[in-house]
This record gives sequence, C-alpha cells and structure tokens, in this order.
Amino acid sequence: MTEHGGGATAAAGEGELGEGELDRIAGRLAQVGGIVGVCLGGSRARGAHRPGSDYDLGLYYRPGELDTGALRELAAELCGRPVEVTEPGGWGPWVDGGAWLDLGPVRVDWLYRDVQRVRHHAAEARAGRYVTGQQAGHPYGVPSYAYPGELALARVLADPEGELTALQADVAAFPAALARTLESDAAWEAPFALANARKGAVRGDAGYVAGCLFRAVGLLVHVLHARAGQWLVNEKGAIASAGRLPCAPPEFARRAQQLFAPGGTDPASLAAVLDASDALAAEVLAGAVQG
Repeated sequence: MTEHGGGATAAAGEGELGEGELDRIAGRLAQVGGIVGVCLGGSRARGAHRPGSDYDLGLYYRPGELDTGALRELAAELCGRPVEVTEPGGWGPWVDGGAWLDLGPVRVDWLYRDVQRVRHHAAEARAGRYVTGQQAGHPYGVPSYAYPGELALARVLADPEGELTALQADVAAFPAALARTLESDAAWEAPFALANARKGAVRGDAGYVAGCLFRAVGLLVHVLHARAGQWLVNEKGAIASAGRLPCAPPEFARRAQQLFAPGGTDPASLAAVLDASDALAAEVLAGAVQG
C-alpha cells in the first residue's frame, strides 16, 4: 500500500488491495467494540470477481453494542477524510447499514450484519421457513435465508473468539426442509405470476408484464439453486449461476435472459414472451425432487 492524500491506495494493481492489507483492515475492524468478526463476501469470496471489483466486508456485530464512533475514526484514517458511516438500520431493514470507502482506486464496502438475526434466520431456514423483505438495491427482495447463506459462502478474515467460524460450520449445508418449501412455493407462485402477466399483456402493459416475469424467473432461479443444495443470496448473476447447475433445463440461462430482451409492447409480442416463459417454468417445475 502507498499513501495518497492521507489515505491508502493499492500497490497490487489498479482496484486491488496489496498483499496482507485486507487482513490488516479486517483485524482493525475486529477490534471495534461490538464486532464479533469480519468476513469477505460477494464475488471476491467466491472467486468470481473481476479486476476492480468491490471488496464487500461483512461486519458481524452484536445489537446494541456496535461502536460506530470508532468505525468513523477508522474509516477516516483509511480514506484520509471523513466518511459517512451509518448507524444500524441506516440503509434499510435487511442490508442495515455500513459505509462505502474509497481507498484510492479500491472500493471497500462495510456491510453490517446483526449476528443474532443471522442465527435466528439460520434456525428458521433449517425448519423450512423464511420471509422476504424489501430492500433498496434488491428488486427481487431479500429472502431471510440470505443471511445464513452469505456467511456460508463468505471467507472469514477476522474472528477473535471463533464465533463466526463455528456459526459458518452450522450453515454450510443448504437445509433440505428449506429446499422443499421453495419447491412448494414456486410450484404455485411462478405459474400464478405468469397468469397475471397475461392480463397485462392483453392491454399492452409491458411494465407490468416485465415485473411479473422478473418475479417468476427469480422463483425458478431460487428453486434450481435449492434443488442443487446451493445458497443464493443476490440477484446479480443469479440467472447465469442457475444455468450452470446440473439440474437446470437445457440452455436455461440463454432462454431466461431472452425473456427480458427488448421487443414489441403490443399484445401479440407480449403473449409470445409469456408462451416462452410458461414453457421454461414448466420444465423447471417438472424437475422437482419427489419425496
């Protein structure tokens, strides 16, 4: 790392952190009051990142104990200037706060995660239960099982008491009961969404049709991942990820993406898109695991 304007920039390449710098930042964060541990999430944790991709750091904290003042001081030190650091809940009910840091050309996002909520939703998922909430930046919504899923897919960077490592082991496997629930929910809701889209299609209401399509395809994508025993925590790249699963129908990703390609907004054009959607949904749902 080299210094620039009082803050840090990367020496390992444009948009990349230098060797050991990520661990150093995580270690500093783990010393802040209320933080249980720090994980690397997103595409970098999965090895699917591109040059310059953000570093998403999950800050797992105990509710009521997080020292946001110390976080502001650390953010200002790293960036060489004051940085907005939210209180818990500042960004909404699910992605409930954090900060966006620019360390020269490197973008590092701090994302709060209430460790008690993670435990709760992990237990709910094992029982086959979940809820979905609205959250800015997540057009499909955030299913509550994303909380344990994020931790299952993350790379633990700092865990002074070993609590995150133990919790990660508990959520490593996708719960069979949750997979059955997702199969059951999609079996009625995906066809229902597409049937409702037909009502908009006859009026040339392309916006409503697109919304129904997005919901239906999202349900299919989540079902395919659940069927494969894989956590899915974000809409980004979800269709492509589903298409790589052995349980996906032939050319699933291409066919699903094609549903959203620009086309006519007249009733006949929209009906043709929905015909293709119905066929794709039928193939996915026909592959449900019995028993």
